[in-house]
Amino acid sequence: MAVTRLTYGFGRQVDAPFDEVLARAKAALQAEGFGLMCEIDVRKTIKEKLGAEFRRYVILGACNPPLAHRALEAEPDLGLLLPCNVIVYEADGGATVEAIDPEKLLGLVHNPELEPVAREVKARFERAIERLAKG
Repeated sequence: MAVTRLTYGFGRQVDAPFDEVLARAKAALQAEGFGLMCEIDVRKTIKEKLGAEFRRYVILGACNPPLAHRALEAEPDLGLLLPCNVIVYEADGGATVEAIDPEKLLGLVHNPELEPVAREVKARFERAIERLAKG
């Protein structure tokens, strides 16, 4: 299970079927206090809107209400950057799971009050990804 490091996110390749990885991702996020505000089936949308085929790809809009509340109290316009996205997509016979790096995302705002919130969200995402990768 290779770790992916993007300039704006991080994640893992998981050697398991897509549906299993998606279910494990949802459970791992829930265990870290995140609810899902939205779930976007990108493959379905591309098929419906463009008639084109695409790999199985789901965007999960994750939100931890207490942390979101703290962040929005510090920066009311932060709703433009929420919820935090986690993606699950088919890749190399398994699935890849990646999360936005909240430190990079909230760094766009340049508000020092958001730094501890971003660190906590990142730590929770990292634990969730490690948990789901282990099965």
